[in-house]
Amino acid sequence: MSDTKSDQTAGAEKRVNVSQKRLINCHAVDVNQLMPLKYNWAWEHYLNGCANHWMPSEVPMGKDIELWKSNALSEDERRVIMRNLGFFATAESLVGNNIVLAIFRHVTNPEARQYLLRQGFEEALHTHAFLYIVESLTLDQGEIFNMYNEVNSINAKDEFEMKLTQDVLSPDFTTSTFEGAQKFLENLVGYYIVMEGIFFYSGFAMILSFLRQNKMVGIGEQFQYILRDETVHLNFGIDLINGIKEENPDLWSPAFQDSLIATIREAVELEIQYAEDCLPRGILGLTAPMFRHYVQYVADRRLERIGLKPQYHSKNPFPWMSETIDLGKEKNFFETRVTEYQSASNLSWN
Repeated sequence: MSDTKSDQTAGAEKRVNVSQKRLINCHAVDVNQLMPLKYNWAWEHYLNGCANHWMPSEVPMGKDIELWKSNALSEDERRVIMRNLGFFATAESLVGNNIVLAIFRHVTNPEARQYLLRQGFEEALHTHAFLYIVESLTLDQGEIFNMYNEVNSINAKDEFEMKLTQDVLSPDFTTSTFEGAQKFLENLVGYYIVMEGIFFYSGFAMILSFLRQNKMVGIGEQFQYILRDETVHLNFGIDLINGIKEENPDLWSPAFQDSLIATIREAVELEIQYAEDCLPRGILGLTAPMFRHYVQYVADRRLERIGLKPQYHSKNPFPWMSETIDLGKEKNFFETRVTEYQSASNLSWN
C-alpha cells in the first residue's frame, strides 16, 4: 500500500504544469505529454486540418485532359500552367523537408508538434496532387519536377528558401543560444510568411484565374483544396511566430525586425520576377505589372500579421479573388469556410 502511495506521489510530481510549457527551449515539461493543452490555437489548427482532408484522386480530370489535348489553349496559357506546376512540385517538398528535418526538431511543445505532423502529411499530399496532374495530362515528368534546376525564376526562389534552412539543418544547430533562436525565427518567417504566404498565393491567383474562366477545372479544384490547406498552414505559422516572440521578447530586436523586412522585400522582388517569367504577354486579364501590386499587397498583409510595418501600401488588383483568397478573411477563415463536401468534384464555397 505504501509503495502504491509512493508511486502516486511520484507520479503527481511529474504531472505536466501547463505554465511550464514553452514553444521552444522547454526543458521542464515532457515533450511527449500532450494534455493538458496550453496552446489551444495549435490544437484548433490541427482539428481544422483534419476536417479539410481530401485526396487528389477524388478530383476528376477528364475535362482538363480534353482541353489540354485540344488547340483551345494558347502557348502563353500553357506556359503559366507549366511554370506553376514546376514551381509547386518542388516547393511543397522543400516545405515538407523543412517541417520534418528542421522545425519539428526544435519545437518543444507537443500540441504544436501534433499540428506539424498533420502539416507534413498535407505537404506530401500536395506533391501527390502535382504528380496526379502531370500523369493525367501525360506531361513530361522530368521536365516538371526538374524545372527548379532549369528555370531561373523558379531556381532563384528555391535557392532563397534553402539558404534559410541551411543553418537550421546543421546537426550542431540549437535554439538555446540567442543567435540560434533568432535564426530559427528567421526560418519560420521564410517558410510560413514568404514561401506559403507570398510565393504560393500569387501562384494560386494565376491558376484560379483559369477556373474562373471554366478552364482546367480539375487543376483549379485541386488548387482550391491546396489553398484551403495553406491558409491553415499560414495561420499556424503566424501563431507560432507570434507565440515565440511573446515568450522571448528579446529576440524581436529592432535590428532583427529590419533584417526580416529586408528578407521579405527581397522575396517580393523574386516573386515579381517569377510573375514576369510566367506572364511575358499576359493572359486571362492578368499581366505581370498587376502581379507587382498583388505581391506587394500580400506582403503587407503578412508583415502586419507578425507585427511589422507595411512597406508598399499597394491595392489588391484582383477583387474577383475575394471569395477564395481575400487576405482579410484569413484570420476568420473557418467562419467563412468552404462547405463540408461529400466528394471533391462538388467543391463549393460559402
